[in-house]
Amino acid sequence: MKISRPEGMKKSAGILAGAGTMGLHLVAGPAVGFGIGYFLDDWLGLDPWMKVIFFIFGVISGFRLVYEDARKIIGETQDPRVQGIDPPA
Repeated sequence: MKISRPEGMKKSAGILAGAGTMGLHLVAGPAVGFGIGYFLDDWLGLDPWMKVIFFIFGVISGFRLVYEDARKIIGETQDPRVQGIDPPA
């Protein structure tokens, strides 16, 4: 037996899932950037410049993704169904 859920509840769960990924973006961006820099330093012999440069790129990328997620979440919470208000006819 399938339980039906209101549209607003489904939307709220999607918003929470989107908010949960924001922390992952803050960690994954710098980690990937540092990893790329580590291998480039090893390959090119430019220790530690590539690590620093790509770590900074990763931090910038992580914050950019968090900013985009936040804008998306703010836009979705403006939906009257999420707030429990019926939209005007």
